[in-house]
Amino acid sequence: MLSRMLAALMLVLISLPAYVSAAGNEIIVYSARNEHLIKPLFEMYTKKTGVQVKYITGKAGALLERLKAEGANTPADVFITVDAGNLWQAAEAGVLQPLTSEILEANVPANLQDPNNTWFGLSVRARTIVYNTTSGADKKLSTYEDLAADNWKGRLALRTSKKVYNQSLVASLIAEHGAEKAEQIVKGWVNNLAADPFSNDTKALEAVAAGIADATVVNTYYFGRLMKKQPDLPLAIFWPNQETNGVHMNVSGAGVTTHAKNKDAAVKLIEWLSGEEAQAQFAGLNMEYPVNTNVDVDPIVEKWGTFTGNPMNVAKYGELQGEAIKLMDRASYK
Repeated sequence: MLSRMLAALMLVLISLPAYVSAAGNEIIVYSARNEHLIKPLFEMYTKKTGVQVKYITGKAGALLERLKAEGANTPADVFITVDAGNLWQAAEAGVLQPLTSEILEANVPANLQDPNNTWFGLSVRARTIVYNTTSGADKKLSTYEDLAADNWKGRLALRTSKKVYNQSLVASLIAEHGAEKAEQIVKGWVNNLAADPFSNDTKALEAVAAGIADATVVNTYYFGRLMKKQPDLPLAIFWPNQETNGVHMNVSGAGVTTHAKNKDAAVKLIEWLSGEEAQAQFAGLNMEYPVNTNVDVDPIVEKWGTFTGNPMNVAKYGELQGEAIKLMDRASYK
């Protein structure tokens, strides 16, 4: 009995600092977005409002598991993560609470937020085609679906199916075409691979630059990062599906945790991140696109050209994620 009482007391003592600090002029954020992408914004917010923002960064899955394990004892007020599939999982796990915010509704397009208002997109990430400019591939490019055609045999590079970005892309194909046709498309991609799937977008881009493949599908900020380091690489962006359903769009986003100790302050932080003052930097630091359409894109990103994005609600990616993973397994997409 005594050992149980001591254990309970220790739990209270460990949790107490989090409760005390969160109840004051402070917000605690769990972020799957890297520190160098959020720290400048939080410092700006503190300077503007006097509210201290403390944060923990980590992998999306690990942070979600931490929130679930901590339950009502979590010190986190805000959860920031990448990909709508991860945001959807957080909502399904019950770690985010619905918000009512006219500011967020005005700043974030309806298709880039949870229909149940538990999370809102804060930056837009386009997953598009990048090709080798010496290969002549641009003359044959048209859609994601067409990359499954026979004329792309041995010419395609892809990132592994294990990454949520590709799971979301395949989920969007299921939503657009149904599972049967989506599986045919993915099987076509696998049949057309020039090499085994790569562990990340950068390696897929490097394979295309080296002539191992003619084209790949990546998030545009990976292209931006690589070209910033090696501007002479023979790579260029192609915007697919411009005559059909548009470029695949995804988000990084945020929500208020279910057990937030400082809910009102947490909402205000997310509202500010969606506003014009913060949006250029939130997106620009990672060469993404602002979710707020009143904000101009970064000059580097602007040079990549304009495109029409898919208007599908990104929550679909989460809803169909499990089905997408099974489909990719059936298609032998590793």
